Amino acid sequence: MATTHSLRHSVQTTFLFVAFLWLLHLLQFFVDFDLRSLGVLPRTQSGLVGILFAPLIHGSWQHLIANTPPMLLLGSMLMYGYPKSRYGAVIGIWLLSGIGVWMLARGNYHFGASGLTHGIFFYLFVSGILRRDRRSAAILMIAFYMYGGMLLTIFPRDPAISFESHLFGGASGVLFAFLLRHYDPKPERKRYPWERKHGEEDVEEEDDPIIGDQWRGEAAQGLPEEKD
Repeated sequence: MATTHSLRHSVQTTFLFVAFLWLLHLLQFFVDFDLRSLGVLPRTQSGLVGILFAPLIHGSWQHLIANTPPMLLLGSMLMYGYPKSRYGAVIGIWLLSGIGVWMLARGNYHFGASGLTHGIFFYLFVSGILRRDRRSAAILMIAFYMYGGMLLTIFPRDPAISFESHLFGGASGVLFAFLLRHYDPKPERKRYPWERKHGEEDVEEEDDPIIGDQWRGEAAQGLPEEKD
């Protein structure tokens, strides 16, 4: 089915990006080359390069491992749920969050993909509220169930953690959720017999692999109906 292919392609694309992050860190580990200087160093000319490269760099294995699951899940849901706006959202969050960190963050190096994951989470969260179709709502609920704590990690906690990256990533996600809210067409809503005009044919809607057929009624799923 087309939607199954789209979901598989979305997971594969996100997996390739995460694999590239691991490859970079392996290179840094075995070649003993410190890439952290490619992070964002606020309000310095040399630190501008970090706007492009900071999300690719991680300071430790623990740092990379912590960012891998949310990037895989949230990135896959973004790629699948928003096929028209996904790349615009990623590029916008990537650049704007880096610019915000460069302008206003504390004066030390900031790097890691957590700003990007926070931006994607807030994009999915706000987009689900704005669009209110069943696919966006399902993605919102999954994202919130798995990573709802990101609503709080935009605030300062540990001095060693760049909350600024989380904060500006989240703010960028909210902004682009508003700007791109009309880019993706909403899935066609199933129309029941009493909603159709005379002569209109029944349009069978394809099941969404994210939420399956749970939205259908018992009769539509082939289950026996209860009669009075």
